[in-house]
Amino acid sequence: MQSSNRKLFDSLVSRTKIYLVIIFILLVTICVLNANFILPAILLFIAILGYTYFANNKRKSEISQHLQDLTLNVNSAAKNSLIYSPFPLIIVETDGNIIWRSTKFVSEFANIDINNYINELLENINADIKVRKDKKDKTIIRNLKIDNKDYKILGEFVKSGSYERKKENKYMMILYFIDETDNLKLQKQYNDSKSCVGIIMVDNYEETMQMIDIDTRPQVIAEIEKSIYEWANETDGIIVKSDRDRFVYLFEQRYLEKIKENKFNILDTIKEINIEGRAQLTLSIAISNEGETDKEKYQSALNTMDVVLGRGGDQAAVRENGKYQFFGGRTEEVEKRTKVKARIVAHALEELILENDQVIIMGHANPDIDAIGSAIGMYRLAVNLGKPAFIVANTNTMALESVKQSLDEEEEFQDVIIEKEIAEEKITPKTLLIIVDTHKASYVEVPSLLEKTNQIAIIDHHRRSPDFITKSILTFHEVYASSAAELVTELLQYTQMPTELKKIEAEVLYAGIMMDTKNFTFKTGVRTFEAAAYLRKYGIDIIKVKKWFQSDLETYNKITEIIKTTEIINETIGIATYQEDDKDANVICAKTADELLTIGNITASFVLGNVGDKITISGRSIGDINVQIILEKMGGGGHITLAGAQIEDKTIEEVKAELIEKIHEYFDENVN
Repeated sequence: MQSSNRKLFDSLVSRTKIYLVIIFILLVTICVLNANFILPAILLFIAILGYTYFANNKRKSEISQHLQDLTLNVNSAAKNSLIYSPFPLIIVETDGNIIWRSTKFVSEFANIDINNYINELLENINADIKVRKDKKDKTIIRNLKIDNKDYKILGEFVKSGSYERKKENKYMMILYFIDETDNLKLQKQYNDSKSCVGIIMVDNYEETMQMIDIDTRPQVIAEIEKSIYEWANETDGIIVKSDRDRFVYLFEQRYLEKIKENKFNILDTIKEINIEGRAQLTLSIAISNEGETDKEKYQSALNTMDVVLGRGGDQAAVRENGKYQFFGGRTEEVEKRTKVKARIVAHALEELILENDQVIIMGHANPDIDAIGSAIGMYRLAVNLGKPAFIVANTNTMALESVKQSLDEEEEFQDVIIEKEIAEEKITPKTLLIIVDTHKASYVEVPSLLEKTNQIAIIDHHRRSPDFITKSILTFHEVYASSAAELVTELLQYTQMPTELKKIEAEVLYAGIMMDTKNFTFKTGVRTFEAAAYLRKYGIDIIKVKKWFQSDLETYNKITEIIKTTEIINETIGIATYQEDDKDANVICAKTADELLTIGNITASFVLGNVGDKITISGRSIGDINVQIILEKMGGGGHITLAGAQIEDKTIEEVKAELIEKIHEYFDENVN
């Protein structure tokens, strides 16, 4: 009986229970005050309970009926929605079994063999299910092109009930096919109509015009401008001349691919302008589509132009999606005859040294004689200005073995060249960090030092890479120079406080120039010989310097063995491999690449070797082939005639195959 009453009481809603409790308390109170009301109170309370139970059941029945009617209506609406869905809809199992197609699906793809598309879609989804089946996200979003229409596929996958009982991993999906063709077309039209901003600059305009007779200058200038305007008209672009040697180029995004496909043929058009056998005219072009406004795109194009000029000019660069794409750049850099910039940089560098507490100098990883020589030149400048200075470099390499022996004879240099750990302890925010012979953040001797000071100066001669150090406050980056040692020697000549070099310091700087010019054979200009002449005044021992470059018999034998492995590609390119795991492979490969150029008919050479967990590539050229462009495709860099790269996580055979592929690409892109 108690159980029955409890069930009856539990079936009532909460608010009714409260009312019944209040009524019960009131009746008990009345009965306590007057015993004559006990029987009427009991009868009244039973009557109230009966009515409450009856009303409660009736209400539940009405709600149940209402819900049933609503469910039937919803089910009917859902079925109609599926059958007459405005989108093509299909229910399919992942094994390819089509359970049901909507009316719209049948009519949409009536004249198309849809099964092939469905099979392709299911293969893609099945591969995804294997990865995601244990995850909560069961959403399917795919893009599929069917008969020149673009569809977005939406849906979810669930385990099929029939297979669930068999414990097999089969899934069923309801897939909606949403036609995105018009939306994508509008999106493309919108993107194509966006503006791209370019800057076109005539390289060495002042120097070239000075070489042209005053009577023919207007004709040459008119021909340059005519060529540029005609090229811009091909893309319905707008050209505005902003300076004597500079133009601003505005065009729609839709033409960018066409310009890239044509490989910026304006570069070759300008070179063909006849200026009576004098210096060849070249252009530098920078284009960007990054930015919300044209002003932001123009600023991005200006930054891109800095990269182009830092790579020697005569090329085009496109800044798109956070990356650079380069075109051209096949000619040697033209030497600039003005030394105004060197004088300005020298004075600014002196001020920076005086403003800071100390100076730390470092070059690139695995330093060569050019890096150590230019570092020593900067050390002497800092010391002459009364500031403590240190050089961070690993001199325990084959390339620096002879130089290190000579430096060790000088007591001053025993504590100057320090290791990475000591440099990290010494550096402070008031330390001037001078980077020589590189501008790549990932290639410096100790990358962590870049984060410990904002006082950074760069002196480099390599073609500019996208990985340049952006936080430098002073940059002397001249790609026409033969070496960093040449640039440092120029700076030392123009300091306000005269800088006197020791004999050993002049010798190492001279050796740096010799190394990068291959004994004054490659990439030499008037200023190269002027720098060498300045260093000769310090009484350097030429025989001693030449001995630093000599190879021992064991190394020479290794070089000859490597040369035997040479394979000729494209008739004039030699590729050799050094299979031994050698910590000095960098030096041996570089010397072998130089030696290969002494062989007739070889105009470019590449030598691959093992350096620990990396494969190093040394590239050399007599100038006909730009080895820098080839190795840049593999993450390296350098100059037209001298470049290098290091590849991780690949074997020599894999790197060699990739190198051959890049060489073929180079000829397809750059050789007419």
